[in-house]
Amino acid sequence: MVPTLKALQKLGGSGSISEIYDTVLELLELPVEVVEVPHLSTGTTEVEYRLAWSRTYLKKFGLLTNSARGIWALASPDIQPDKINPAEVVRAVRDERPKDQPTLTETLELDDPEEKDSKTWEAEMREVLLALEPAAFERLAQRLLRESGFVQVEVTGKSGDGGIDGVGIAKVNGFLSFHVLFQCKRYQGAVAPGQIRDFRGAMQGRTDKGLFITTGTFTREAIKEATRDGAPPIDLMDGEALIQRLKELGLGVKIEVVEKVSVDRGWFSKV
Repeated sequence: MVPTLKALQKLGGSGSISEIYDTVLELLELPVEVVEVPHLSTGTTEVEYRLAWSRTYLKKFGLLTNSARGIWALASPDIQPDKINPAEVVRAVRDERPKDQPTLTETLELDDPEEKDSKTWEAEMREVLLALEPAAFERLAQRLLRESGFVQVEVTGKSGDGGIDGVGIAKVNGFLSFHVLFQCKRYQGAVAPGQIRDFRGAMQGRTDKGLFITTGTFTREAIKEATRDGAPPIDLMDGEALIQRLKELGLGVKIEVVEKVSVDRGWFSKV
């Protein structure tokens, strides 16, 4: 909790989750082997999971606020992180919980409170995607790219083509085009930087652009590896972005619009 507060101070009082994460890593000087430890029951790393809980406790205690856009901020510029006792924060938040609700465990193994209200159609979609056969998921990626404007999209995964699952041509403004190699991984955990490097190795000499699609997430180190200076760039699409893109394209979802009718009393007064 204290590093979270210090990170926000360093960021000027507010920041996105990714900015807070990167700043906390910088402040704590955490080694890569610690940063990449996955959390067993979520698609995040252990560090990301614990930071999510820290934000939640600090918000409930009144030290943090967050906007609908996912920006977190200090509730007051006068907060002194070194004078905050995390144990007191946890105790106060737990004491305020209704008696009929389960208490938070010492090991924080319950669902992340930042996500507990989002178990809607997105969660159902994620379950469906994870249940797909590998070949079916590759065909879904093919359809997704075609619907997004790619042409000549082919799935090559069955041939064991060096880790490349497919190829396609992206059209830009109707006259520019470039070849893209893609890899799609039906994955529940977080993709590590080593997998990004392996994908880039398979791309070597074949194209300057890659796309990595997964149902899971990417570790921060994997994201950095994908955009590393001097290396062919790799665009990343995680599970959340994949689900939202499927919704935008109307693939595998049904959107129902509910009609709401109200009486305009003012209109009748003018009759």
